[in-house]
Formats: sequence, structure tokens, C-alpha cells
Amino acid sequence: MSPYTDTITIHIRLSAFGDALIYGSTQAQHYVTGLDLKQRLFAWHEASFYGTELEIQQVQETQLVVLPAEQVIPFFAERKLLDHIEWQWDEGAESLLRLAPVLAACTDEKRFIPSFSAFQAGRLQWTWDESVLDAQARKEISRSGPEFTEGLRAAFSSTVFHECYGTEVTASDLRREYPMLFTKDSAMAGFNEQAWLISIGWKADTAPFRPLLQLLEPDDEEPVWRLQLVLQDKLDPSALLPIRLGEDGRASGVWPDTWSAHVHDRSAGWAEHLRASLPGASWAERSDDMLSKPLTDAAAWQFLTTDSIRLLEAGWQVLLPAWWEAASRKKPKLRAKVRSGEGSENSKGSGGSMFGLDSIIQFDWRIAIGETQLTESEFNELVARNERLVRFRGEWISLDPALLKQIGQMMAGVDSTEGLSFQDVLHLHLQGRDDEPDRGAETDQPQDASQRIELEVELNEHLVKLISQLGQQSEWPKLPVPSGLKAELRSYQYDGYSWLAFLRRFGLGACLADDMGLGKTVQFITYLLHLKESSADAAHRQPSLLICPTSVLGNWQKELSRFAPSLNVMLHYGSRRSSEQAFREEIRQADVILTSYATATLDQDLLKEFTWESLCLDEAQNIKNAQTKQSSAVRSFPARHRIALTGTPIENRLSELWSLYDFMNPGYLGSLRTFNIRFIQAIEKEHDEQRTVHLQKLVKPFMLRRKKKDPAIQLDLPDKNEMKTYIHLTTEQGALYDQTVNDLMNRVQKLEGIERKGAILAALTHLKQLCDHPLLLTGEPFVNHEDPNESMDIETLINRSSKLERLLAMVRELREEGERCLIFTQYIGMGEMLQHVLRQELQEPVLYLNGSTSKTARDRMIDQFQSQTLTPAEQPNVFILSIKAGGVGLNLTAANHVFHFDRWWNPAVENQATDRAYRMGQTKDVQVHKFISLGTLEERIDEMLESKQQLSDNVISSSESWITELSTDALKDLFTLRSEWVG
Repeated sequence: MSPYTDTITIHIRLSAFGDALIYGSTQAQHYVTGLDLKQRLFAWHEASFYGTELEIQQVQETQLVVLPAEQVIPFFAERKLLDHIEWQWDEGAESLLRLAPVLAACTDEKRFIPSFSAFQAGRLQWTWDESVLDAQARKEISRSGPEFTEGLRAAFSSTVFHECYGTEVTASDLRREYPMLFTKDSAMAGFNEQAWLISIGWKADTAPFRPLLQLLEPDDEEPVWRLQLVLQDKLDPSALLPIRLGEDGRASGVWPDTWSAHVHDRSAGWAEHLRASLPGASWAERSDDMLSKPLTDAAAWQFLTTDSIRLLEAGWQVLLPAWWEAASRKKPKLRAKVRSGEGSENSKGSGGSMFGLDSIIQFDWRIAIGETQLTESEFNELVARNERLVRFRGEWISLDPALLKQIGQMMAGVDSTEGLSFQDVLHLHLQGRDDEPDRGAETDQPQDASQRIELEVELNEHLVKLISQLGQQSEWPKLPVPSGLKAELRSYQYDGYSWLAFLRRFGLGACLADDMGLGKTVQFITYLLHLKESSADAAHRQPSLLICPTSVLGNWQKELSRFAPSLNVMLHYGSRRSSEQAFREEIRQADVILTSYATATLDQDLLKEFTWESLCLDEAQNIKNAQTKQSSAVRSFPARHRIALTGTPIENRLSELWSLYDFMNPGYLGSLRTFNIRFIQAIEKEHDEQRTVHLQKLVKPFMLRRKKKDPAIQLDLPDKNEMKTYIHLTTEQGALYDQTVNDLMNRVQKLEGIERKGAILAALTHLKQLCDHPLLLTGEPFVNHEDPNESMDIETLINRSSKLERLLAMVRELREEGERCLIFTQYIGMGEMLQHVLRQELQEPVLYLNGSTSKTARDRMIDQFQSQTLTPAEQPNVFILSIKAGGVGLNLTAANHVFHFDRWWNPAVENQATDRAYRMGQTKDVQVHKFISLGTLEERIDEMLESKQQLSDNVISSSESWITELSTDALKDLFTLRSEWVG
């Protein structure tokens, strides 16, 4: 009995793409349906999901099952079939059954090669290596017919791709290991398959030599450039045997007999391969012997720079002169060599500062090519020879025509007889070559950085020392502290003063940008004293001009008087300032003229008549917008030295930095348009790190910025640093203050006893409120809760109080540094106003705690302020407190700045409030700012607290009753406003 239940004959045709088209028939000559054939023939074929994924094609009455090319050889090599069916095969199927196991083994054992014919047609395809097939397999393939063989090759190639290079990793490995397989323009003319497989690295080269193309440089025997083909012994690379190629491509020459077979086998295609590799080369035109004629200088240059690279890409090996690799890397550098005497202390004559950024430095051109230094005349002589490869002082020099053109253009753009400005020298030294051309700038220079000439400056010893001092603090000259200074400078403050004086010697502007609280004021005052005490000709010395915001004018007067009483300070401010004629007379006796930005703008024509000894801008961010009238005014004032003081050199945009530097050192950062193209767009929009580094190098020498968190600063600061901030009253505040005092003095003359005391205490409260803000006295509402649109304008609210204006500026600055603060005030109305203004201006949460705050709300506020987990949008960083409600019992160590917006009479009460931040758990130095309105009772009481004036702690106490006991004259002296301090 037969073991089979059915008999099926399999018919197979291979498509040109390698797919197997299969159909089946029975003994009764009936065709098997496609579905039936899939289910039976591929019942054990996992790759096709047991036949279910295979496509069926209808051809006339026959249904064909399509087996994809990559599955054909694995399926028929494995041949897992149902045992209960008798399988019979047509002639094509029989042939495939015999060849599939052999070809599958070629795939498994990686005995395959890329197809040379497919490569020539621009495709990558795999074929079996004929040398590893047995005779039976080769015979089977040869008798199968071209159509079957073509399909079989396509199926084999698909199998190799699928099984050996089917993943991204394996495909990447193939590209990395055999890159020339994927080079579309490699010249393969003249190569047979064997030579090509060797050239791409697929097969090892068994020849005992390798062919090289060698460039011979001119020498005494043969003063011309020449190419020759040589055979290099693989065992002895120093052995080079020249050969010639005849018209038929055959090689002639002398070589070992054992090489002959390999030479004759391979040399026939070399000539054709050379021509195909370099179709445009002038030396490759002749067909009899391409390598016989001498090369011109231009042809030798082309071979070194271009042709040799193309030959390497095409699989040739090239031997160039030993010096070429080093010479090709030696790109010419154009140097401005500063003459020996330039930059010395006496090079610009006597008197005044030595020189500024616009001073002219004399130099000579030098062209450096590697170690070879050429003078301008030597360079011009070489260029005149019109050669690209020149032997000079025993060394070969390459002269790229494109680079020579650049050098010529750059030298033509600067007249060496007129010199370079010190600014140009400084730019070149600090930045060197900019690796990118300016965006949007018109330039003839190539965009490829490797093809652009470097312009360098070669400094002499004087400028080396100067620029070294600019860049290193340890190099700054040590100056004596002026004898007139009534302060002990901390080490970093001494460094800041020395730095300002050092830059002055060279007419270089400076930006002192220390953090708030580090003492920029005392550093500048020390500098002013240095000017006065070191001046040899005081009679002809102009005073310095100090411009600051109106709100700090009084503070400057106080600090100048405190630290430098020997300086003659003249205030030029307000309606009572001197007439123009009087001003010209009075400044002759002054050391410092103190004025505000607003006044400087109004009196621009007067102030620009003088060349000031120094011009200093305090809170220099006031000129951050270069287009404003105020900014334009202060820039117009001539000065021997310009200084900017600011804790925030950049608040929002890089254009602010440009404006600051254009004041300090006009023109140093170029025009605003150029700066925008070169830096602002690249840094702000594209976050270009390289341009950021370039800008940092340019600005660093002229900006001294120390932060409280710097280790060297922290060690030098006291744990708690107290400072007083003196502030003018506005005109409105001054008028209301005078009116309140006059009303009081008229009343106290008529009152006695308890009524007199009550009137004095009421007036006292009114005066203290006036010092804070006039609205506390007038009672005007600043917020309309029913209609917020009807609320008072924030800017108007700020401008009506100098204290509020100053507080806002200081809080903004500390918030820029990421620091936090407490603000103490005695008045609920002031606390509410501060909360309203700071919320609007800072756009962040602001807390306010006073006596009416419930314990629950109080605890919640403290937790919020001390929190480390809230988001930036939720985290409050400013805490306003009533000095009574928040002065004791709270732990607010998250803050490291404390503001006393209005003064308490007892220092112990203020200290208790300060200690909310300055206590156990505090990790930062605490800055305490006490606001004092100049000319008012706040200043008088502060003076009493400082000197005690025979008043004991029992007299000046937390109560204010001692004031009510003063005589009318003493009361008048205490309360009366000193009019010179009113704005």
C-alpha cells in the first residue's frame, strides 16, 4: 500500500528579480489551486507564516504562488515538506533543488562577492564566488540557461542582503568597511573583476608589489617636475622600481622575474584606469606614454592639491615629496609686527594718559608660512614669480593663488605707513581670527574656514606686558591707598580701585559691575582721591563728573563726605543750580561735579564744553537704550577716562551691553548694526557658543564683576553688612513736609500739656509718612478695587516717592541675582502700596504680613517663603512685614537682604527685625539696607543715633515721647527740612 495520499508535480520559473513563480499539477493533469498549493507546499515554512503571507497571481487558467527572492534559496535548501504527499519536480525545480544547498552554504559561510558588472551599472548586487563552487555546481549553472541563471543570481543577492546585511547595524558596518563599494564616481576603467575586488579591499592582493604614482620634485640634475609609475616591493617599501607604459598599455622596466606574471596580468588596464580617474588632467592626454613629459608648475600644483586626492579615491596609491604633507598644512599667516618702541610709557610723549583705543601703533608686515618668515618685499618678490611651488631658503613653500589674493587684499586694506589703532591690536590679540565670516557682511573671502587667511598681531615687549595685565588680576600694578581715604578697603575693593587706576593710565574705559553690597561706591571714591593726590598739575586739572539717578544723589554726597572729606564736591542739580557763567567759575575749585541723568540731559550743551578728568555713570543701566536722548547726552561729554558702575550690566538684551561699552570705549564693539549681525543674532537667536566665547574675550578686559557667592569674596565680607541709603525727597514731598512743619510750629506756640504732645506726635507721624510716600498723608486711593482700570498709574505712583523708586531698583537688581529679601515698614498703607507695586513690576508673588494677619495666614506665608519645593511661578521671593508684627519670633532665613523702608527710633528694634534673616540656618551673608530721607527728621535722628549727642539709650527709646519734651526751638531744629536736599 502506497504511503502517499496524493502526488503533486511542482513547476518553477525564476523572475529576473529572483522571485520563484510556482504552480502545481496532479497526475490527472489538473492544476492545483494557489490556496491548496500554499497550504500543502509551505505547511512547514515559518518564514512565510506557513504559506499564508504568500501572494497568488492568476495567469490565464493557472494560479501561481509567488515566493519572494530572499526566501527562494533558504526554502529549497531546507526543503521541509509534508511527508504524506509525493512531490515531483519539473526540470527547473530539479536544478534549483540541486543548487540551493550549495548557494545557501555560500551565504552562511560568507563565500560571496560583490558583482562587478552590477557595480559598473551603478548597483550593488551580490554573486557567488565561482572559485569556491565545485565542478558539479558550476556545470549545473552553465546548463541552466541565461534566464534561469539571471533569476538565480538575483535570488542569491537578495538572500545575502536579507541574511547578512538586513539590519541597520550590519548595513552600517558594510559602508564603513568597504566605502568604495558605494562610491559612484570612482574611475574603474581598465579594471577587471579581480583588480576591482582588490582595489575595494574585498580580496587580498597576492602580488608581491603595489603600483604607485610618484611625483618627483626638481633637483640639480633635472630641474623640472615629473611623474613616474613605480612598483613598490611589499617586503621592502623603500625599494621603488620605475616602469613605463607603452602604447598598448604593456609595462616595461626592470623587476624580479617572479613579478613578471603579475605585472603582465595587471598592467594592461593601468593606463586606461589613470585616464579614467583624471579625465581632465593635462599630463594624462597622451596615449603612448602619459608619464614621459615634464610637468609645469601649475600642473604639479594641481597634482599635489587635486589630482592626487582623486587618484586615492579611485584606488591608486600616490607617493608625494616628503615635505608636502607638512607644507600643505602650513597656511600662510599675515602678521602685523609691532615695532619695538611702540606702547612704552614714553612713546606718546609726556602728560595725560599714555594712549587710548584710538592711538596709532606702528608696525611692519610679516608673512609667516610655517617657520619661514617673509618681509613684505620678500613676499612681493615671490608673488611676482607667479609660481605656486617655490623653493626659498632651502625649503619648499606652497603659495596658493586664492590665499595670496586674500593676503594682497588684506594688506591693501591697511596702510602700514599709517599704523593700526590700539583697538585693532587688542581685537586681534584677544580674538585672533574669527572662524566664521560675519553674517550678512559682504566679503570676498571664501566661506570655507580652512581657506581663509589668519591676520595676527606680533606684540613687542611693552604691549605683551600691557595686554597680560589686562587679562590677569595678579599683573595689576599695586598702588598706595590714598592718604585722604577714611575707610579700610577690603582686599577685593583695593583690587577694584587699582584696576580703575590702571586702565586710566592707558585711557581705557572700565565697567565696575560688582554685586550690590560689595562697595562699588567706596572703590570709585578711592579712585577719585587717587586722581587728586597723584596729580602733578592741580591748577590745570579738570574735575571729574559723576552722573547718577536722582534718587541716589544724596547718598553719593553723604558717602563722599564720609569717605573722602578732602574732596571738594559740587552738586549741580535742581532749580537752584548755578548759572552757566557761575558754573564755569565754580568748577575750578571742585574735584567732583555731582549731577543727575535728568539734569545732565537738560544741561548737555554746557557739560560737553569741558574735558572731564573722569566721567562716571552710576547705575549705568540707565543708558541701556542707546537711542534715548539721555543716553545720547552722556555719550557726548568729553572725558579722559570713562567709568560705568552697575550691578546689572545686562538686564535683558545684548544690545544693552553694546550701549554700555560704546559709552566706555566708543567704537570698541563696532557699530550697533555690525554688533547685531556679528553677535546678537548668533547668540540670542542661534545660541552660538563660539560667538559667545568670542564676545566674552572682547568684553572681559574692561569689566570687573565680582559676586558675593565667589569664595574669595565670601571670606572677605562680614557676616552682616549694614549700609545706609540716602534719598532725596521729591518736590511734592518737600512742599508737604514744609507745610506740615509750619503748621506744627504755629500750633505748638499756642498749645500746652497733653494737647501740645498730641499735636507733636501727630505731626511726627505725618512727617515720617511723607518721607515714605505723599499718598500716606493725602489719603488718595492708589487702587480702585471696583474698577482696576481706574487705579493710579504705577509709574506715577513710583515717581512720587524717591524711596519707592530706589527700593524698586534695588529689589530688581537682587532678583536678577536670584536673591530674596525682607522689607520692613511701620505703616499698613505703605505695606499695601509696596505689595501692589512690586507685584506689578516683578510679575511674581509678593507677601505682606501685618498685625491684622491671622495666625493661620501668617504660618502659611512663612512656609511659602521658606519653601524649597514651590514652582518659580508660585514661590514668593519678597516678603513685606510690619516691624511690630514681623519684627520678632519669625525664622525667614531664605532671605539674605533686609530693607528698613522707614526708621525705628530704637536700634535694638531694627536689629531684632534684621535678625529674622540673620540667624541660625542662614548660609549667606546678610545685606541690611537702611533708607534715610535727606534733610528730614529721619536724617537728624540717624545722626543722633550715631553720635548719641549726650542722649542716652533711655532718652532715645522705642517710644517717641522724648520728642514731645523738646523745646520749641529744639523741635524746630529737629523737624525743619534742609532745603538743599529737596529734589
